[in-house]
Formats: sequence, C-alpha cells, structure tokens
Amino acid sequence: MPIFLGRVWLIWLCLASAISCAKPAPERIWTEFSGEKALAHVQKLVDLGPRPAGSDAIEKARAYIREQLKSFGWTTTEQAFTDQTPRGQVKFVNLIARFGENAKPVFVLCSHYDTKIFDTLRFVGANDGGSSNGVLLEIARVLARAPNLARNVELVFFDGEEAVEQFSGTDGIYGSRHFARELAKNGSFPQFRGGILFDMIGDRDLKVTIPPNSPPKMARDIFASADALKVRDHFTYFDQPVTDDHSPLNAVGTPVIDLIDFRFNYWHTADDTIDKISAHSLQIVGSVALYYLSEYAFK
Repeated sequence: MPIFLGRVWLIWLCLASAISCAKPAPERIWTEFSGEKALAHVQKLVDLGPRPAGSDAIEKARAYIREQLKSFGWTTTEQAFTDQTPRGQVKFVNLIARFGENAKPVFVLCSHYDTKIFDTLRFVGANDGGSSNGVLLEIARVLARAPNLARNVELVFFDGEEAVEQFSGTDGIYGSRHFARELAKNGSFPQFRGGILFDMIGDRDLKVTIPPNSPPKMARDIFASADALKVRDHFTYFDQPVTDDHSPLNAVGTPVIDLIDFRFNYWHTADDTIDKISAHSLQIVGSVALYYLSEYAFK
C-alpha cells in the first residue's frame, strides 16, 4: 500500500473506531515516574522562599501548582476558608484537582504546601512542605497518561498543616480539618475508599516511617509494593502514632495512610534546604505510590 494511502487508512480507522491514536498509557505506570522532575518542582517552590499560610509566597506557590496541574490536564478548584489562629484570623486555601469531566474519585492523594512560620530563621521547607508536593505533581503528570486511573483519583494540596505557634488540637492541620468537616457535612466522605498522605519524603537517607495507627491493610499493601520494587529497606514502622493531615480524614471514616519520614535531622530548622533531599528518594516514594495505585488500591 502506498505510504500516503496507508496514512489515510490509519486516520480513517481511528475515527471510525473512535479510538485514540495517541501513545497508549503504560501498563507499568510506576516506571514513568521521574524523581528528577519531582525534584525540579521542589526547587521551584523553594525558590519562592518561606511559604506560610496567608503569605504572598504561598499565593505564588498556589499559582505554580495550579499552572502545573492545568498543563497535565487536571482541573483545579479552590476550597477557601478562614480560621482562627493564635495570631488572629487567617485565610487558608486548599487546592482540589480532578481529571476529566466525568471524574468520580474514590481515592485521595494529598500533601500540604505551606511551610511553618518562624520569626527568628528563614525556613524554606525543602523536605517539609516541598518534597511531598514535588512527588504529588509528578504523580499528576504520570496519572494523566492513564485517564481511566486518573479519573478515580482526587488530588488535594492542604494549606495550614503547620501550627502557627505550637501544635495542638486547635493549632495546626487547618486545611485537612476543614476538608474533613466538609466531607462529613456533605455526607460525601464514604465516596473515598482510601487515600495516601505524603509528608517529608525527600530525605537523602530515606526511611519512610509509617505510623502504627495506619489502616492495617493499606500498610501491608504499601510494604508489598515496596517489596515488589525492591525498595523495602526504605520503609518501616514508626514507634508511635503521628498526628498529621491524614488524622482528620481517618476520623470521619476515610482510611488514609501517612507516608512520612519522621526521622529527618533538619526538621523545622533553617537547614531544611534543597541539598538535604534527593531525586532518588522522591523516585522511591513516587514509584511505590503508583505501584500501589495500579496493583492494590482498586482491587
């Protein structure tokens, strides 16, 4: 068949069969995750400087996250609210992203994008507030290549995870507490069968410390995913429960596991800078999460 006629035939076949001629989504989608791309996102956020809730810098971070999600084909909405803090009323904004017009998410992937406010040091939060967003944005890019999977997932970037002064029942995890309240109020929280929270997962010496109060089956499946990818030595249990953005969601009946490396030597110090994290660590966590989504989350 002449080349020209062959191309015409192929185009006609694609149209007649209502199938896409685009590159198909990879079966082993976890292999598409790029730690380098994730690290580049972290660098962009760190370059904005400290990003506490209500600041000009967090507005720029929010704009960057929205821009990236849009470029991957995700639609983002803002969940804005005001809450009382030890320093007065503060406006917070959660970012919620879905893929496609017919999206019916049953699984949530989340992170916080604020950094803790300090009066005496410059805290840019490369790991705490940066690394998890780099991973989540790269997961968004990869999931866009598998639309049927992406439509089942909701991405949430929480504002106000950090305490304004001292972490307590009323100071800290502002965004996730509001998100959970809205789910419960709307009677929609059963729509999520589960979720993953990412927090501080870029440490060069990575050891994801899964809290013992995690949903048991999810923890087993995360460990199995890590084992399948031969990175099991980077995952272990923590020795005590952790209160984080997953806590309010678990409290309203949505089982969410917290992937966090809580043994980070530079936590809440001026030394939490980009040189303390690595693309390799981001690669490990992102790949394990995508493997879990592909092989366990919906079965």
